[in-house]
Amino acid sequence: MAKEKIILTGDRPTGRLHIGHYVGSLRRRVELQNSGLYDKTFIFIADAQALTDNMDNPEKVRQNVIEVALDYLACGLDPTKSTIFIQSQIPELCELSFYYMDLVTVSRLQRNPTVKTEIQMRNFETSIPVGFFTYPISQAADITAFKATTVPVGEDQEPMIEQAREIVRRFNHIYGETLVEPEILLPDNAACLRLPGTDGKAKMSKSLGNCIYLSDSADEVTKKIKSMYTDPNHIRVEDPGQIEGNTVFTYLDAFCRPEHFDRYWNDYANLAELKAHYQRGGLGDMKVKKFLTAIMQEELEPIRTRRKEFEQDIPAIYDMLKKGCEVAREQAAQTLDEVRRAMKINYFDDAELIAEQARKFKAE
Repeated sequence: MAKEKIILTGDRPTGRLHIGHYVGSLRRRVELQNSGLYDKTFIFIADAQALTDNMDNPEKVRQNVIEVALDYLACGLDPTKSTIFIQSQIPELCELSFYYMDLVTVSRLQRNPTVKTEIQMRNFETSIPVGFFTYPISQAADITAFKATTVPVGEDQEPMIEQAREIVRRFNHIYGETLVEPEILLPDNAACLRLPGTDGKAKMSKSLGNCIYLSDSADEVTKKIKSMYTDPNHIRVEDPGQIEGNTVFTYLDAFCRPEHFDRYWNDYANLAELKAHYQRGGLGDMKVKKFLTAIMQEELEPIRTRRKEFEQDIPAIYDMLKKGCEVAREQAAQTLDEVRRAMKINYFDDAELIAEQARKFKAE
């Protein structure tokens, strides 16, 4: 029988989702969900993971669970096609993490580039919470619990998926073929691998205040694009401009399509022509920003509208999440049973073991 094709991915609820999440993973998830190529899709809100570095602020995580759920639905994730659930409501994930901890060394976790970067960002160098440090192990539990074959994520998560694959291989080597080894699915547009913040900084983050959120109003989007980082040496219109490191052009690489020129700027046939004009000089930043604003409003307006509709019935959103948790828990429990059997810790389900032990002690 052919192996089921299963998607698993998720987000930490530490704030509303932004366009970095959208182009890095979320837009692709919707396409994959609707493609008919996958047997199951699991999307989770990683609240337990968010608590590893927000343990003193549980209310922040609690409030943002619904924000993320609304962003998911507004972008087109469909609970009739995808199982959307909350990580902390699946206790089987904790048990799997606990068993996987025996398969990973401290030095291997320390070498994980994503963990190293995140520790530096949060100034955890001297006092790393153990839960945060073991985040790759927890992520491996999330992935394997649902037998995910495909994990669509951004480029920064590549070391995490590789560590999950190592855990799967080690477990299967010791205990026999039980777990499924996942494959990473990166965005196919290079500009979407890691969208910079509006200030040109490498990472878009709430704390830096350099995000365009999916739920931002039209006015907020316009204002943020107007103040966006461009080429600091492009002072006069006639000056030649630099494309590399120019955030406006990075965003155009991620969002612009040929038909946008027909609609909003028919002076150019395509993005290559626009870039060439900017590079030779004679094109002002505000004109390019105005074009980007039109494209971004077109992309975000339907998401904003759908979100407002979903906001009208919040109890229905919680009900949807509860049902998703029930489906997810059933799947995770099944995997945990198989893991326990492989590890020979399913004492009460093993009638053969009990009978063998009974015979052994009678013989004595």
